[in-house]
Amino acid sequence: MNTSTTSALGPSAANPLKLGTRRSPLALAQAEETRRRLCEAHGWEEAAVELVTVVASGDQVLDRPLAEIGGKALWTKELDAWLADGSIDFAVHSMKDVETERPETLMIAAVLPREDVRDVLVGADSVATIPAGARVGTSAPRRAAQMLHARPDLTVVGFRGNVATRLGKLEAGEADVTLLAAAGLNRLGQTGIGTPLAADTWLPAPAQGAIGIECLAARSDLVALLDAIDHKPSRAAVMAERGLLRGLGGTCHSPIALLTTAEGDTLTLRAALFSPDGAERVEASATFPAGDTAGPAALAHSLLSGAPEAIRRHFTGS
Repeated sequence: MNTSTTSALGPSAANPLKLGTRRSPLALAQAEETRRRLCEAHGWEEAAVELVTVVASGDQVLDRPLAEIGGKALWTKELDAWLADGSIDFAVHSMKDVETERPETLMIAAVLPREDVRDVLVGADSVATIPAGARVGTSAPRRAAQMLHARPDLTVVGFRGNVATRLGKLEAGEADVTLLAAAGLNRLGQTGIGTPLAADTWLPAPAQGAIGIECLAARSDLVALLDAIDHKPSRAAVMAERGLLRGLGGTCHSPIALLTTAEGDTLTLRAALFSPDGAERVEASATFPAGDTAGPAALAHSLLSGAPEAIRRHFTGS
């Protein structure tokens, strides 16, 4: 058990802070970015933050959709346990993979500057030019429903795994096209792949492109240190999107796409809900001050009250 706390002199190579991360290439890139930003902010040597890796449950089972094997908790439960027993001081997450309801003992102490929120289409130049009857490789309900809404002639086939795995499946002919997050490709240095889809016409996932750093709420020493790398505009947008998810009662089965835009301290959240087969779609938007929790909750109510049963049954909000 690591029981170290930060001293007035800060951590060191001999007594580093331990940052927990999944072992996938993208997760490690995000952990490296977190360490770099934190060390630069405080003038520490890189060795003052040690990366501690875990193979998350979600990385171990790749032949079934996430929603069938335990949902988003499969990305966080091992790191949660390490935070609880002191094996690590903090953990880094892709915020789109973090459950909306988290233990009260934990807090998102920082959100890094958000990356590109767009999806990238690989295998075709645009949604319109995908060949008729083609197979779309994705296990994300949002991507599947949004694609089927735009192109009901297409077929969706399950696709899970990291970027390299999914590109390998595409090359092997398991699908004709697939969709990847631009943020992940950018962080991996793979910027020449595919065609980014305009975010105002192909709505992204909640919290897409955002990295969060989580620690025990009781660790006031860490909360203070992490505040130095907390990007307040990114935090405001991500928390608004998570607030909408909370109001909707969305799960891994719930197809929801959204886009947040900011003008000063005012956010506009535009969201669309789909039936899983893409046949039904409902959209609404709301504008509210950053940090306001009532705005996302009201938008959730508006969306669900205007949605047909084919959509509402996949959300537990009211």
